[in-house]
Amino acid sequence: MAKTAAPKPVAELSFEQALDELDALVRKMESGELALDEAIVAYRRGAELARHCQAKLGAAEAEIRVLEGELLKPLDPASLRGNE
Repeated sequence: MAKTAAPKPVAELSFEQALDELDALVRKMESGELALDEAIVAYRRGAELARHCQAKLGAAEAEIRVLEGELLKPLDPASLRGNE
């Protein structure tokens, strides 16, 4: 069995990198191509990636709340285009 390089620590991943890796893990697990031990390792890594993504989203939401004065407002797509 060939060993693969150790994955990058989750804390060092951007939100996008973690989400991409999580998506790839889910696809592998759903395909049934992993042996039981590999599936358990993938599940643990996936859970860690999911927690990391949730934390990143929570931090972004907190920053938005500060910018919006503690009130999250619905996004109006027209305001992004400057059609206010």
